[in-house]
Amino acid sequence: MRIGVPRETAPGERRVALVPEVVARLAKAGHAVVVEAGAGAAAGFPDAAYAAAGASLSPGAAEPLGAGLVLKVRRPSPAEAEELTEGAALAAFLAPGQDAALAAILARRRVTAFAMEWVPRTTRAQALDALSSQATLAGYLSVILGAAAMTRILPMLTTAAGTLAPARCFVAGAGVAGLQAIATARRLGAVVSAFDVRPAVAEQVRSLGAAFLEVPRAAAEGAGGYAAELAEGQRRRVAEALARHLPAQDLVITTAQVPGRPAPLLVTEEMVRSMRPGSAVVDLAAEGGGNCACTRPGETVEVGGVAVLGPLDLPSRLPTHASQMYARNLLALVEVVAAEGRLVFDPADEIAGAMALTHAGEIRRR
Repeated sequence: MRIGVPRETAPGERRVALVPEVVARLAKAGHAVVVEAGAGAAAGFPDAAYAAAGASLSPGAAEPLGAGLVLKVRRPSPAEAEELTEGAALAAFLAPGQDAALAAILARRRVTAFAMEWVPRTTRAQALDALSSQATLAGYLSVILGAAAMTRILPMLTTAAGTLAPARCFVAGAGVAGLQAIATARRLGAVVSAFDVRPAVAEQVRSLGAAFLEVPRAAAEGAGGYAAELAEGQRRRVAEALARHLPAQDLVITTAQVPGRPAPLLVTEEMVRSMRPGSAVVDLAAEGGGNCACTRPGETVEVGGVAVLGPLDLPSRLPTHASQMYARNLLALVEVVAAEGRLVFDPADEIAGAMALTHAGEIRRR
């Protein structure tokens, strides 16, 4: 099958859909890969590496966008979508439900579009789980950014000038990003605690050496292991627990999100102001509205001497590893939908069927 990799055009996006290592594996499997020149440069993958791996290089986006299967990181612009070959396939983070105009274009062009956000949480689909692969990097980087924004260090330090106590780090939301944040903060020497509305993750938190903040009668787990929205009484109990816990914390990282809903508000301005000056809050849910009332997406603000960071698209700041992990996710998808050298789409397939946003001229819903 002919697979196209155009250069990403979204502002600030440095990742690339395929890396040379994966291109070589696809070429060995009999696929022809065409990569737009410069597509991997920002992620540290030069054109020469793609050519050596067996890809052909295109001076522009027209040839890769005209392939039978187009692989991207971000969803295509309307102009890019119009260049897709009618009846072709596309895989990318498509933000389903947020861009009706794009879905309409893809349906009109009879494109089979696979949303990487819709990879099912099943054992068979684990290798395709791009949300988890990218969230792992976001969790790691959140601690690095928070540590840089603080006015004190994370680890305990004993010197001739005396002993510095370790910083205290609290992580709200123990999904993939949260667990990686916990592990990273622990490696850097912080005393870590965490909270999640899913009681089942408490043991995972403790296994990483962190304490789990117990909030009685505040459990809410939805389908697929995701967090569910809390009822009013549960939200009040969580808020009371956080209000007691946060004043002693030097770094707070929030990662809580509910699929299909705005990010839940966990940290009020009053809680931020209760923290010591020189502390920091890193809100990984900024793109969904934020878990912190003081968050401004894409900005860092100071509230009562506390730095509040609302970073966007953290994986793109680590483009080499983010691209490597995402490319392996896409390789697993290709092995599902194009194992015979052509697109094979079965709506009943637990993976392909669950991921399809558009197919045969129709927009599919979840």
